Amino acid sequence: MESNPRILVVEDDPTTLEAWCGMIRSWGFQVCGAIDGEDALEQLRGWAPQVLISDLKMPRRDGLSLLKEMRRLRIAVPTLIISGEGDIPEAVAAIKLGAIDYVRKPIDPPHLRALLNLLARPAPATQPAVPDGICAPCATPALVGTSRAIREALAMIEKVAPSTTSVMVVGESGTGKEVAAAMIHARSARRGRPWVAVNCAAIAQSLMEAELFGHERGAFTGAERRYEGCFERANGGTLLLDEITEMKVDLQAKLLRVLEDRRMRRIGGGSEIALDVRIVATTNRNPQRAMREGRLRNDLYYRLSVCTIELPPLRQRPEDIAPLVDHFIAMLGGRLGVARGADPDFLQALRTYAWPGNVRQLRNVIERALAVCSGPLLTMADLPPELRPSRPGPPVLEVSIGGCSLEDVEREMICRTIEFAGGNKTRAAEMLGISLRTLYNRLERLEKDRLKPG
Repeated sequence: MESNPRILVVEDDPTTLEAWCGMIRSWGFQVCGAIDGEDALEQLRGWAPQVLISDLKMPRRDGLSLLKEMRRLRIAVPTLIISGEGDIPEAVAAIKLGAIDYVRKPIDPPHLRALLNLLARPAPATQPAVPDGICAPCATPALVGTSRAIREALAMIEKVAPSTTSVMVVGESGTGKEVAAAMIHARSARRGRPWVAVNCAAIAQSLMEAELFGHERGAFTGAERRYEGCFERANGGTLLLDEITEMKVDLQAKLLRVLEDRRMRRIGGGSEIALDVRIVATTNRNPQRAMREGRLRNDLYYRLSVCTIELPPLRQRPEDIAPLVDHFIAMLGGRLGVARGADPDFLQALRTYAWPGNVRQLRNVIERALAVCSGPLLTMADLPPELRPSRPGPPVLEVSIGGCSLEDVEREMICRTIEFAGGNKTRAAEMLGISLRTLYNRLERLEKDRLKPG
């Protein structure tokens, strides 16, 4: 029985392919090479590798096309994409299509070896059930965008994911904080182990301690059975504490003690439970301000924010609108039975909107547009009224009156109105609400007054 994991490497340059295969083979893996995506599909069907490593740019079928075909054929093989320095948007697109991660050229051999050891490890026979109210990460969580801020966030996620350090993700509601947290888990050595997310703002504070640490039967009125809290369910994996600044300060002290000791007791319990849990926390508040306002303990913040990732609001990165729209159309279009694009006016309207609800609001807008759209493209008619640019009203006539006499104001009003009407005095009189004769009389009077000696 073969014991060494099988790795399929896809690269169109023969010299590079041979070098990669030789290096990976020296690490104890079985290796097979493919010269492009078409060749790789044959190897995937016949050889059944446990990990796929693919370059992005190849003839016949490139890396993105290979991932799309794998998705269509339901070929589920953990995939690493090899990308060049200028291929970050394509690498992000690859992750959207199901790739686990991307590795930049030139390859760092120790990093690649660590990733292969992680991905080739057999997955647990059973996955822990996800309790009601606890979120499981999506199959391929990914922040979408090409802006500098998103590229920096993705780079930071790539750096911190393999470690066990705690991470704080900061950003307004709807910016993708939970997606970033799920990406950290998906790219860590804890991938395939429990992922538990608890929203500290959504659970009554009186129940939060029991939700976190669990309780024994009879620990308090209504505790009819033993309950395993979030820490216990996440043991060996990752726990997301969403909106940590909404947790009561006295409970924050207990949380800090558990994080420091790596041990906890259920409410009403006598024995301690050893913990191996990575913590990712999020907040939609400014942490420094939250500490000044007494919403966040300083010591807990410093314990959680070993690494901080900031996600900017969508209004500050309009260049990410189009990639996000494409992403949501691809994701939601299949479920709604449609496959459409978006016309330029539609995208421009989205770019100029302020997006108080950020990416979450954009997703809802695209879902609504897909539901009501009747043509091949999303158009302005598919937007909710508040996002449609208002029709331009009649031009506004502005008159300066500061520090002027009544006579000066009248003169400026009449002259500016005539100018506004393109020199048409009949139209100017209509705009002023007077007859044409009255307009001429006033012009004559104003001219006489102007010519009077000072």
